[in-house]
Amino acid sequence: MNSLASRYQGIVCDLDGVVYKGTDAVPEAVPALEGARDLGMRIVYATNNASRPPREVSDQLGSLGLTLTPADVVTSSQAGAHYLAGELPAGALVLAVGGEGVALALREVGLRPVRTGDPAAEQTEAVLQGLGRDVTWTDLAEAAFAVGRGARWVATNADTTLPTHRGLAPGNGSLVAVVRAAVDVDPVVVGKPYPPLYELAAAVLGTAIPDTLAIGDRLDTDLAGAVSTGMDGLYVATGVSSPRDVALAGGSERPRFLARDLSALHRPYDEAQEADDGWFTCDGVRARVADGTIEVDGDGGRDARLRAVVAACWAAADAGTDLSGIDDSQWTQTQEWMERT
Repeated sequence: MNSLASRYQGIVCDLDGVVYKGTDAVPEAVPALEGARDLGMRIVYATNNASRPPREVSDQLGSLGLTLTPADVVTSSQAGAHYLAGELPAGALVLAVGGEGVALALREVGLRPVRTGDPAAEQTEAVLQGLGRDVTWTDLAEAAFAVGRGARWVATNADTTLPTHRGLAPGNGSLVAVVRAAVDVDPVVVGKPYPPLYELAAAVLGTAIPDTLAIGDRLDTDLAGAVSTGMDGLYVATGVSSPRDVALAGGSERPRFLARDLSALHRPYDEAQEADDGWFTCDGVRARVADGTIEVDGDGGRDARLRAVVAACWAAADAGTDLSGIDDSQWTQTQEWMERT
């Protein structure tokens, strides 16, 4: 039976929570991705972080043991620049708000980035707004002035927070909201969970959407983006969204595949199957939701337990069951069963 990876020609892989956490590689991630590459698969690493240029991201991933070039990294800045290149003439002036990656992406597609303070800022035809640690009130004000006079406005992403080693910091979405408070239009958003970033990644891979697998840890960005693009998604439980989050997910965020980590790429994928009386079985385990309770049984692997529980919860929710009545203690017991080695 073929492995999960063998079903696809290319992979679009998220970074934080999937490949690394902080400065450390996520367990199993590097050998799994290198193994996929050895099978002849092309891999693109896609990030909502607009501030970093692809070479910086590529260098970080290379230091973890991955084989890649800057061309294998796609950022939301690049997605925004490609969008504007389709809307504006070559050489058009674009106000670049954000880190180095924003201006670099604009130059790559033949547009001219303009920074705050340049006299040409008053003649810009568009604004590309991405995250930058040195963005100032003056930058945000210049963006509002440009949008107010009719310039196109593209936001690389709308993530309101940014995880750091000290906690959550304001993300690009928070800065976009500052500009939005001063203007009467909404920006075009190109990063996850919207399709443009995934569509650009597939174009870089040279693969059709149905032949491309999106991998992520976060439901509201990575997996919702895959769903909105029509791309199959693989959720891995190594980052932000917990198995409980997945079990409670609505249709717009539900991934096609579920796994504890990326080693699942190199195994056959066992689907959870519906049996009698609402039970869902997978590789020797079973789960169901009955009378507001999650029932589980069996000693199969952790992937199987995850898939059985999630399938049972999705089926119950789709049939009209209100899963909010399942209390925290039940979820804790279910999580402990899913994590059992």
